[in-house]
Amino acid sequence: MPAKPEQPLYNQALIVDLYELTMAAGYFENRYNPWSTFEIFVREMPPHRSYLVSAGLQQAVEYLLHLRFTPAEIDYLRGLPVFKHVSSEFFDFLGEFRFTGDVWAIPEGQIYFPGEPLLRVSSPIIQAQIVETFLLSTFNFQSMIATKASRVVYAAHSDGRERGVLEFGSRRAHGPEASLLAARASYIAGCMGTSNVLAGMKFGIPVYGTAAHSWTMAFPTEAEAFRAYHRVFPESTILLIDTYDVLEGARRATHLGPGIRGVRIDSGDLLRVSRQVRRILDDAGLHRAIIVASGDLNEYRIKELVDQGAPIDAFGVGTQMVTSEDAPSLGGIYKLVEQIIDGRVRYRAKFSLNKATYPGKKQVFRLVDQHQGFVKDVIGLEDDEIPEEHFTLLVPIIEKGKLIYPLPALEDIRSGFLENFARLDDRFKRFHEPETYPVRYSRKLQNLFNQLKAREVHHQ
Repeated sequence: MPAKPEQPLYNQALIVDLYELTMAAGYFENRYNPWSTFEIFVREMPPHRSYLVSAGLQQAVEYLLHLRFTPAEIDYLRGLPVFKHVSSEFFDFLGEFRFTGDVWAIPEGQIYFPGEPLLRVSSPIIQAQIVETFLLSTFNFQSMIATKASRVVYAAHSDGRERGVLEFGSRRAHGPEASLLAARASYIAGCMGTSNVLAGMKFGIPVYGTAAHSWTMAFPTEAEAFRAYHRVFPESTILLIDTYDVLEGARRATHLGPGIRGVRIDSGDLLRVSRQVRRILDDAGLHRAIIVASGDLNEYRIKELVDQGAPIDAFGVGTQMVTSEDAPSLGGIYKLVEQIIDGRVRYRAKFSLNKATYPGKKQVFRLVDQHQGFVKDVIGLEDDEIPEEHFTLLVPIIEKGKLIYPLPALEDIRSGFLENFARLDDRFKRFHEPETYPVRYSRKLQNLFNQLKAREVHHQ
C-alpha cells in the first residue's frame, strides 16, 4: 500500500537559513519572481564511497505539501533588524505562502552518483529559494546514512550468507530527530530493524532490543538476572553475556535450556570469543541459539569477522552507522539551472574553477545490459535522446503543488534498494580501491554548457 504524506511532527517553516528569507524579501520588494528551476546534486563523492543511496524524499514531500508560516513565526521575522525596511506586504505574503511548483526526483532506494540531479524544483523563485535549506538537510543526511548502512549490510553478507544487521545508534545520533531518520535510512539500505521504538511506530520498522549490562548488574547474581529476564520474555530471550566473564555468562545462559533465542557479545575479541561461545552453546545442545555481536562495529570490522569465519549470526551497529563516522557529511548543493523570463527560457550555469554547474533541466539516463545490470549513466537535458537501452532516473513527484506520485511504502523502498544494489556490479562496491562507475554528460548538454561559457567570456 502506498504511503500517505504525514503532517510533520512540528512546524518546519523556519528550518531555513536567514539568507533564504532575505533573498525572498528582496525578490518580493523588487517584484521579481520568475519561474525558476533549481537542482540538488553532489559535486564529489565523499571519502571511501563509490556510490550513493537516495533517501529523504518522503520527508521532502511532507515538508513541501505542509509548508506554512504561523502568525508567531511571522511576528518573529518582523522583529528581526534585517527586515526593518521590508514592507508589511511581504509578511502578508508569507502568511499565505504555499508551495505551488513542480518537483521531479530520483526515487528513494535508487543508486546515484556525483553530478546527477537527485531532485529538481521548478516554481516561482521565491518559493524555490525558501525551501533550499530543508531539502538539502533531509537529502544530505538520509542519503549519507543510507549509503553507510548499505556498506555495513554488504559486509555482513559478503560471503554469501545472510546475516542480520540491526541499527542500534539512537543514543549516539546527533539528536533525537537524527536518530529517527537514521533508523529509517538504515532500514531502506537493508538493515533488518532498529532499536528506536518511535521509528517502529512511525515508519513500521521492526524493533529489536534485549537488556543492558545494568539489568545484569541490578540483580544479586548474573544467573538470577538471566532467569528473571527469561521468565518475562520466554520466546525472545537474547542474553547479554559479557557483563562479568563472557564464557561463564555463556555457560549460565545454557542453563535456561533450548528455549533461549540467543546471546549477545558486546566487547572483547569477537572472533575468538564468538568461536568459544558457539562451542559452549553447541555442546549444550543449543544449536539454534544465535550469537549477536555489537560494540563499535563498522563495515571494515564486520568484513574481517566474516572473512575469518566468525560464527556470528547478526550484528548490532550503532555509532559508526548513524553518524557515518568515516564520511560524516554529504556535500549536496542546490543550484539554479534555468529560468523563464518574458516567456523565454534562460539557462543558468556557473563557470568558476572547480565549482562549475551545468545548465538546464536535466535527466539521468541509466544504460543497462541484457541482464538489466547497470552499465553507465548519462546526464543529459530532459529532452535528450539516448540511443542505447536505458531507463530514466528522475520521475515527476509534485505538479502545481499537488502530489502526483504514489509514495511507496517503506518496505517497497527497501525491496527496491536491494534490487537496485544487486544490479550494481561488485567491482563498484569494494571497500578498498573500488572502480569508478562511469558517468558522462550528453553531447547536447556539454555543447550547451560550452556555448554559455563562451558567451559569458565574450561579454566579460
